[in-house]
Amino acid sequence: MASVLESPTSATCDSGCSEELMAEYQSPLNYVQTARTKIVATVGPACGELEQLTRLLESGVNVFRLNMAHGTPESQQTFVDRIRKISNDLNAPVGILVDLAGPKFRLGELEDGQITCARGDEFFFVKGKSNAQNELTTSYEPLIDELSVGDLVMLADGTVSMQVEEIFADRARMQVVQRGTIRSKQGINLPGIRLSAPAISVDDHKHAIWAAKAGADFISLSFVRSPDEVRTLKDIIRSCGSKAGVIAKIEKREALDRLEEIVAEADGVMVARGDLGVEIDVAQMPIEQKRIIRTCHDFHKPVIIATQMLDSMHESLRPTRAEVTDVANAILDGADACMLSGETAIGKHPQEAVAMMNRIALATEKSMVGQPLRAIGNKRADGLHDVTSAVVHGAGVMAQVLEAKLVVVASHSGRTALGLSQQRSFVPTVGISNEETTLRQMCLYWGVMPLRNAPASNVEQLIKYTDKWACHHGLATRGDRIVIVGGSHLTAGSNDSQLARGVHDIVIVHEVECMGK
Repeated sequence: MASVLESPTSATCDSGCSEELMAEYQSPLNYVQTARTKIVATVGPACGELEQLTRLLESGVNVFRLNMAHGTPESQQTFVDRIRKISNDLNAPVGILVDLAGPKFRLGELEDGQITCARGDEFFFVKGKSNAQNELTTSYEPLIDELSVGDLVMLADGTVSMQVEEIFADRARMQVVQRGTIRSKQGINLPGIRLSAPAISVDDHKHAIWAAKAGADFISLSFVRSPDEVRTLKDIIRSCGSKAGVIAKIEKREALDRLEEIVAEADGVMVARGDLGVEIDVAQMPIEQKRIIRTCHDFHKPVIIATQMLDSMHESLRPTRAEVTDVANAILDGADACMLSGETAIGKHPQEAVAMMNRIALATEKSMVGQPLRAIGNKRADGLHDVTSAVVHGAGVMAQVLEAKLVVVASHSGRTALGLSQQRSFVPTVGISNEETTLRQMCLYWGVMPLRNAPASNVEQLIKYTDKWACHHGLATRGDRIVIVGGSHLTAGSNDSQLARGVHDIVIVHEVECMGK
């Protein structure tokens, strides 16, 4: 039975939040000036040192992305170790997303490294080695056998396109229909062509095992085509004893055709606009992005918008107005996170790019304050018990009506924190858990601030701890209200049945005393 309680009039701390423990919540992060929309930043040569990673975290990064298309497990392990050290030093949970390369097909080596293609020029994809300048090779050996006359082959991120005119046993003849320059090792996109290549290659399988054992919090699967591929990656991860969430990258027409099934199976979704914008008509890209976001809302799954968000900041200290608008519109549409790729990995101004994205998010979010709470989706697939879902919704409404300064949720798995996140309440949410993995995964949940060391199993200790923490960080003052969501075990001792089912059936309203100040 769900219940609503007022906090005890005199909260005692016992050993649960001693002065020594309270010292552990000190953090240089500015919680007041941190956006609710999460920032994912790609690690690379431009930001991989300890000091650089620290500055990115302090500027607003919540999750660091490791791109396995540009690194080995050995090289990426160095970044994992550095990120974990920074997280410990700053006493701030930080998520790590390992991005599997997937079946990305690339051109072979070209004479002089590049070729300029004029409209009407003739080229051939050939098996084996090329013997002429207009003969191209590819890393995907079965390509010629899987092409058909009339197919389009997109090169150089879609800036060059060729149409297949004729198929032979050892080659495919093509004609350039959109001119441009192609370079060695550039990607090949084959929109609308169903290929036999597995979604998880041998290298991806090895990298997934490494990521699971290295303690990655999320592992993303590129070029997803079906929910079965998501389940396969989950099986690989779970066989290693990892609780990492699987992020499905939507970048194929087949994924759009089975979008709801994929979203329901995944733990989160990334709108990978680079390849998706080549695989489908680029004019449809904004519409599909909005549809993906809406579908993720329906299923209560976090969604990341990626690719070229602040692309000009590779070189410039300021983004273009169009880029700022792009980021803002993604947030207005309901993105949980926005991602920086080359801007932080190889760009000249990684810290400035992160700070700018945080600044855009803060400005955009101000315009969203006061909007009604998002309704519970009828297709919800977040694993929440019905009682918990109702309590979460009620807590969000109470926090708004009471003008609470914080909502605090004690969550073992993080699902309850995700449920609160999906409401899009502008009352800040603090997520606490005894599980470090859960805290790190909360780093991807919109509006949720994961907090280490808070007592998660005793209500009096939890109230006193969050009271002092909120006052210390300027999030609340004496007389303000905090809404706490948890299970009955908070007030009556552990209830194994409820803990096993993940039931959150209690809401506590606490009036802030600024204890210890």
